[in-house]
Amino acid sequence: MAICGWGGYNASVRMTSQECRGIRHIRTRDARTVAIEALSRFGRLAHKNRFISSLLSKERIYSMLPSTKYVEPVERTLDSSFKFRCHKDISCFNICCRHTEMLLTPYDILRMKKRLGLSSEEFLKKYTYVHIDETSKHPFAVLRMMDDEDGRCPFVTSEGCSIYEDRPANCRYYPIGKGLMMKESEAGPVPQEFFFFIREPNCTGYNSDSEWTIETWRHEQGADIYDEMNKEWAEIQLRRDNPGCPKLAPEKQPLIYMASYDLDRFRKFVFESGFLNMFDLDAEEIEKIKTDEIALMKFGFKYLKYILMLEETLKIKDEFKKEKEEEK
Repeated sequence: MAICGWGGYNASVRMTSQECRGIRHIRTRDARTVAIEALSRFGRLAHKNRFISSLLSKERIYSMLPSTKYVEPVERTLDSSFKFRCHKDISCFNICCRHTEMLLTPYDILRMKKRLGLSSEEFLKKYTYVHIDETSKHPFAVLRMMDDEDGRCPFVTSEGCSIYEDRPANCRYYPIGKGLMMKESEAGPVPQEFFFFIREPNCTGYNSDSEWTIETWRHEQGADIYDEMNKEWAEIQLRRDNPGCPKLAPEKQPLIYMASYDLDRFRKFVFESGFLNMFDLDAEEIEKIKTDEIALMKFGFKYLKYILMLEETLKIKDEFKKEKEEEK
């Protein structure tokens, strides 16, 4: 299976169920399973929240129909070269920022909400809607376009992007598409990047004499930083979004959404629920996730791996295990 994103579009290429079984853990009812069930109960504070509940309601879920019509069907590498330049005087300026469906990553939202001086909850409510993946049932935040004839991105002005320095990864990559797929190796399936070009007929940027490789473009646009920040989260989606893998239980959806996107609420969840009574975290990590949003985001990735039973990234306290044993 591969996950891809380009110029506001996203798509998936599926693995077989046999390949999926090779990379996921067998589910057993042990202390870890009990802990996850307890987390789901603690997570009801998020599910009962009217904002979260409305985001996950049917009225707010839109269909995602990514188009591959303008994808050049040739796999590219970081050394692949092309000519491109986008600027204010170009005839198609800002056209690519209309009528698009763009899945956002945790780091996208962290940067944008900080730029706008909003809490994660405020940003999500104002600028996104939720898409539930048909295969995995995972919730994803999608950038909401303006409800007008042009269907513009809410951050686009006549002068260009108003949050340009903090624009999402997909915007940075355009006109390049990037995918991530699982490849077989001696050590088992490993994630591998691949690239491709998007050639929309309205885009005249390819007529430029400015020459790049995909690697130099990625660095120039700051996409390499986003790739590093998003890598772990993307790999989690890659490992889960496959036929044959169990679909996400509805009661876990608010937890997955919160840990991926709503960092302010996730921080409250960690520090104001029974989370720290359940898991053995060292004092240094606890202190760091209190104040460092990137550390909190990455801790959220650990939590996702745990609750999705991909890896045992968190250690249950012995006292918690003992308490659950006594309850039997």
